Amino acid sequence: MEPKGHRSWAEPFKIKVVEPLHMTSRAEREQLIAEAGYNTFLLRSKDVYIDLLTDSGTAAMSDYQWAGLMLGDEAYAGSRNFYHLEAAVQKYYGYRYVVPTHQGRGAEHILSKITIKTGDYVPGNMYFTTTRLHQELAGGTFEDVVIDEAHDPESPHPFKGNVDLNKLESLIKRVGPQRIPYVSVAATVNMAGGQPISMGNLKAVRALTSGYGIRVILDAARALENAYFVQQREEGYRERPVADILKEICSYTDGCTMSAKKDALVNIGGFLALNDPDLFEEARNLVVVYEGLHTYGGLAGRDMEAIARGIEESVQDDHIRARVGQVEYLGNKLIEWGVPVVVPIGGHAVYLDARRFYPHIPQDEYPAQTLTAELYVESGVRGMERGIVSAGRDAQTGEQHYPKLELVRLAIPRRVYTQAHMDVTAESVQEVYRQREGVRGLRMTYEPRYLRFFQARFERL
Repeated sequence: MEPKGHRSWAEPFKIKVVEPLHMTSRAEREQLIAEAGYNTFLLRSKDVYIDLLTDSGTAAMSDYQWAGLMLGDEAYAGSRNFYHLEAAVQKYYGYRYVVPTHQGRGAEHILSKITIKTGDYVPGNMYFTTTRLHQELAGGTFEDVVIDEAHDPESPHPFKGNVDLNKLESLIKRVGPQRIPYVSVAATVNMAGGQPISMGNLKAVRALTSGYGIRVILDAARALENAYFVQQREEGYRERPVADILKEICSYTDGCTMSAKKDALVNIGGFLALNDPDLFEEARNLVVVYEGLHTYGGLAGRDMEAIARGIEESVQDDHIRARVGQVEYLGNKLIEWGVPVVVPIGGHAVYLDARRFYPHIPQDEYPAQTLTAELYVESGVRGMERGIVSAGRDAQTGEQHYPKLELVRLAIPRRVYTQAHMDVTAESVQEVYRQREGVRGLRMTYEPRYLRFFQARFERL
């Protein structure tokens, strides 16, 4: 007889290889974070206990993927692994043409070079750091057209990645459709807390842009997680497999940039996928200039094979249910304990709300950067700042952007950590929150020209 009530679930895999972890002392971590300029990007991984800096390229590959590495065809031209990758993208994402790149920002670079002219505007459902920089370097200006709820960490809106259609159409009418090379749609929206866009909203974006002859380009790095949220939250999708939902999402767009280091479960790689043959010809030509031949694009054959196999594994419902479920497990535990986080919990990370952690620290003193340092010192858990430091400066005026969201991201690598690691992380965050009063902010002592959050250095005030 089956027990009544709640039933536990388990990961749809078993562990075959392990990597030992090293725990430092608090005194050691105080010294290490100071030497790193209070920037968790500048810590050495050997000094990190639970690494939640990013879910990009940090997944554990399967035995099926590792076996694929041994089948790498390292031919300079015409690698069989490219054709396997191309077939996987066509089957599961539905795009006609594929240009491999070394990672997602390689695809963003090529897309920006072939579509954006000086003076153009690129509307999107909230900025992402590398995406916006490539758009700006190509002469464009990013315009945020996400719904207002995306900037409110306490809003329970189930699809905070939705595009505000009034904002989008207002921009089109103001600058003219000829000045908009494409609408940049992220699924999910990283900087809002891993928040999804609904299928209904995406359909409406497609209908609006079609009337003006404007392309829609998807940031597909976590589109599979977005498909899962559509399945769980949007009427009419509960009984459909995520693989079908993913393909429908892509069908309302003209192409995508993809960092395969996320959904596709690999450590390196990406691609630009397109439907327009003329645009594909430009991209295929330019990839030779910046990445490599169009049948390897900066990747080894074995890496393309791992991506193809990772795509195949990633679209399984059991996988994505467990992946997002682990993130929700951590987030819900923190919510139960009264720790301020972005809600609803996103697909790849839990985002701590640094404004509510440290209301006494002004944004100019980097409360989210401070919180990442405090969490590392407390427990050896490494997170990432997603606030004023990540927002950077205005490309024209040089003034700092002041985002409404001042967050710390705890990104969960796929298939890497256990629920026990999530418990340790939750307890560590709870302790930092308990000690929040009296914590001082930071002063920036070194600021790189581009993407400063990667290499900036700070000191305690």
